[in-house]
Amino acid sequence: MIQPFETLFAVPLECDECIKRVKSSLGELPGIIRVDANLKDQLVSVEGTVAPSQIITAIQSTGRDAILRGSGKANSAAVSILETHAPDVGNPVRGLSRIVQVSPKLSIVDLSVRGLSPGKYYASVRENGDISQGAVSTGGVWQGADANGEPAGRFGELEVDKSGVGTAFLSRPVEVWELIGRGFVVSKKESGFAANEPDTVCGVIARSAGVWQNEKTVCACSGKTIWEERTEQVGKGML
Repeated sequence: MIQPFETLFAVPLECDECIKRVKSSLGELPGIIRVDANLKDQLVSVEGTVAPSQIITAIQSTGRDAILRGSGKANSAAVSILETHAPDVGNPVRGLSRIVQVSPKLSIVDLSVRGLSPGKYYASVRENGDISQGAVSTGGVWQGADANGEPAGRFGELEVDKSGVGTAFLSRPVEVWELIGRGFVVSKKESGFAANEPDTVCGVIARSAGVWQNEKTVCACSGKTIWEERTEQVGKGML
C-alpha cells in the first residue's frame, strides 16, 4: 500500500476564487487527503497518494499551469529526463520519470512519455547511467533483488496510445539512494536494445528537490524565471 506523500507546486494564483477552483478540481481526484494554497507565495501543497502528473493535469483544467517544485522528504526524490538517441531527431525529449520514496522501502514512479509509436513498453532501471550510446550502454537490468527475488530494476509496463502518449504510476520496493546515477529505460524490449532505436528512450536518474527544498524563482544560469523556463521546456517536449 502506498503511503501518503506531499508534493509542492508553483501555480499562478490571482485571487481567493482561483484557490477555490484549484481545490475543487483537486478534490475530485481519489487519493487526495489535503490541499493547502498560499496566494502570496503562489504555491499549492498537496498530500495524498496521487501521481504528480495527475495533479498538474487537474490544476491545468482550471485554466492555470503548474510546476512541480518538490516532492517527498529531503533526499527522497529523483527524476530522469527520457530522450531518444535516434539520429536526425529535432527534439529528443520524449518523457519524464519522477520518483519519490514514500516509505523506508517503497518508491513510486510517475512515468509519462509521448511521441512514441503505440504499443506495450517496459520500464526498467539499469545497472549504470552511461547513456553515451543510448540504452545499449546502460548495462543490464539492475539486479538488486526485491522481497520476491525479482530484479529490483524491473519497474513495470505502460501502454502508449494511438496519439503516442503513455502514462503509468508504478511502485517498487527500493530506496531512492539506490537509484541515483543509474539509467532509466523505456522500450518495447526488455533487453537486447539496438543502437538508435526511435522507440527506446533513456535518461540518467538524478536527485530532485524534496518539498520546501527548492526556493528558486529565477535560474542562476539563464536569468529566466521558472515560468519562462517552463514555456521553453514545454516547447522542447517536456511533460
